[in-house]
Amino acid sequence: MESVTHTTEVVRELTIAARPETVWEFLVDEEKARRWMGIEATLEPQPGGLYRVEIIPDTVARGTFLEVDPPRRLVFTWGWEPRPDGETYDVEPGQSTIEITLEPDGDGTHLRFEHRDLPSGESAARHGHGWDHFLPRLAEAATGRDPGRDPWLDGAMT
Repeated sequence: MESVTHTTEVVRELTIAARPETVWEFLVDEEKARRWMGIEATLEPQPGGLYRVEIIPDTVARGTFLEVDPPRRLVFTWGWEPRPDGETYDVEPGQSTIEITLEPDGDGTHLRFEHRDLPSGESAARHGHGWDHFLPRLAEAATGRDPGRDPWLDGAMT
């Protein structure tokens, strides 16, 4: 996986051994999305539709789908809901934007991932760490392999 983190942006590129149509389903289908990220997902993949994924207990990413062009391009907003204990994060729901493009690459897919509009370099670094954890899990799931139980569910977030 190629990695670039700019001050307020995270860019990742990887090749996945599955066709774009297959990878796409793991981005927009609730059950398939849970295989690689999150314990609950509500995905309404249409412009204006809800993007909501409970990543680990009480840690929920929420946004809105902006552009849905299957199986090539997906754009949605992203941020964090306040936790039940009142703790908040530096990125509010809808504050940042994620753009994913999928291009055929032989029998596989070249995925380009951009997470932009993050409020600081520190925020970009934290989100980059998260995406470095989850994007390889996406690649595993999309190729038909089981990425296994997410170790972050057990508190191992390194």
